[in-house]
Amino acid sequence: MMKFKVMCIASAIAVGGLAPPVASAQRTSLRVCADPDYLPFSNQAGEGFENKVAESVAKALGQRLEYTWANTRSRGGFTEFLARTLDAKKCDAVMGIPSGNREELTTRPYYISSYVFVFKKSKNYDIKNMDSPILKQLKIGVEGDTPVEDGLKLRGLLARASVFDVGSTSGESPATMLDVLDKGQIDVLITWEPAIGRFLSRFPGLDVVGVPNTRALGSPEQYVFPISMGVREGDEAMKKQLDQVIVGREAEITAILTRYGVKLYTP
Repeated sequence: MMKFKVMCIASAIAVGGLAPPVASAQRTSLRVCADPDYLPFSNQAGEGFENKVAESVAKALGQRLEYTWANTRSRGGFTEFLARTLDAKKCDAVMGIPSGNREELTTRPYYISSYVFVFKKSKNYDIKNMDSPILKQLKIGVEGDTPVEDGLKLRGLLARASVFDVGSTSGESPATMLDVLDKGQIDVLITWEPAIGRFLSRFPGLDVVGVPNTRALGSPEQYVFPISMGVREGDEAMKKQLDQVIVGREAEITAILTRYGVKLYTP
């Protein structure tokens, strides 16, 4: 799953009135870097929601879609993936990167989603935010190296939590965490919603509640994030083209995300 440990987040700004995108005379292909085996985001068969977004973008630009496949969960994680692919000029764009990422140039956000609490509907837990008192009584599952892990640590809840490493373990599906929850090995899972949205239909007995950007005491915490497409630093022409597509194909891109169970939030 996508990790958001270190990032600089840009605000999502609504804009309109831009002209339809025109394919660059210098580019005949949209070259995209992606993971070949990390659903629901992408795979080599083109079954992930980022695959479908890339197809929509290429069509809008009138270009062929070409992939550079590389594991985002190998040693060094997403940062190393970007260094080996996008920064090495093996491709020109990635379909999912936190807005304002300091390592690359990012487009305007094309969706905003959130970390979520997931638990059995039958339990009817009163969970509204990270400070909900009931969390102190529950077995919590959380993905490591995320803002949620930090939030639990601040509240003294991490020591008794089960920490998953799906986002760093090749071949493991985010659905693994839902299986553990469904079997009762944990009471509540806190994870990035786009990573599990596609699998939730398998678990109709689960409830999903967004984690708001609130905190009872101390500095605010961020659990809702805008996600952009990323290009190399300095490639303003590519960024401009992608920005135009994001505006011009907003309804189509949103439909793709909705079809894949990505729950959209506002800050």
